[in-house]
Amino acid sequence: MTRRAVIEGAGHYLPDRIVPNSEFEKTLDTTDEWIRTRSGIERRRFAAEGQTTSDLALRAARAALEQAGLVPEDIDGVIVATSTPDLTFPSVATMVQKDLGMTHGFGFDVQAVCAGFIYALTTANALILTGQANRLLVIGAETFSRIMDWTDRSTCVLFGDGAGALILGAQDGEGSNADRGILSSDLNSDGRYRDMLYVDGGVSSTGTAGKLRMQGNPLFRQAVEKLTSTAETALAKIGLSGPDVDWIVPHQANIRIIQGTAKKMGLPMDRVIVTVQDHGNTSAASIPLAMSVGVAEGRIKPGDLVLSEAIGGGLAWGAVVMRW
Repeated sequence: MTRRAVIEGAGHYLPDRIVPNSEFEKTLDTTDEWIRTRSGIERRRFAAEGQTTSDLALRAARAALEQAGLVPEDIDGVIVATSTPDLTFPSVATMVQKDLGMTHGFGFDVQAVCAGFIYALTTANALILTGQANRLLVIGAETFSRIMDWTDRSTCVLFGDGAGALILGAQDGEGSNADRGILSSDLNSDGRYRDMLYVDGGVSSTGTAGKLRMQGNPLFRQAVEKLTSTAETALAKIGLSGPDVDWIVPHQANIRIIQGTAKKMGLPMDRVIVTVQDHGNTSAASIPLAMSVGVAEGRIKPGDLVLSEAIGGGLAWGAVVMRW
């Protein structure tokens, strides 16, 4: 028998405020058509004044617990992927832990920007496989609206706020790629590309949160190549390839990147979960958000082979293959 980290529940939360593309037309030299054509985004959600990343994460956590029929006492630890924490420290995860009423277990954050949830899933999987935990709450949560330069039309129209969560639990499998749970992962980073996507502030540099900066066209070219490569590598580790995949749940950055990656893998778009039109780019939250939506809509079902991949600042990128 082989110990596996199996998905037991999924949940998400989106702030109430819906921001359509037309809202940006009032302050920027842009149009709804320009944004849709270049990104696929039609609207996004922004957190309310005073609403923090931990607030969003907590609501997604509760939704995942409810969907799984579990309570906080069933959870051994909380891992949160985020680049927009409430505070420099303590971690968002410990805030969620406290607000769930957990006085046991552990909590910590993972920071790999848009690839953060892939890194968090891989970390959670390792903790479960090594027996450090039996059940973990893994959350992606962001309030990227807090680090936007509202005069930069090339970036501020792309991002949104939200949170998604998965619950992973230890179960025994046979050790084959037919098992349920996380089957493989592939992680990568290359700091030579840091200037393609970064925030121009920080604790030890400026003492401020800073604003997001991005080189869109160079990043696009890197994204399709690296996302395809990491996805194929993760599948090859377990003797599978693109046609074996039931669903791709990609990082929701840009519809053209999503389409380009699916095409290179030989998969039709009707096997891709796409939420970018409604949520924008929610960074580390985008994959669990899309997974939770896919489950809620009845598309992702138990036994489906699901591939997720993401790329973000660093550059950092990776993929996870799981059987739901």
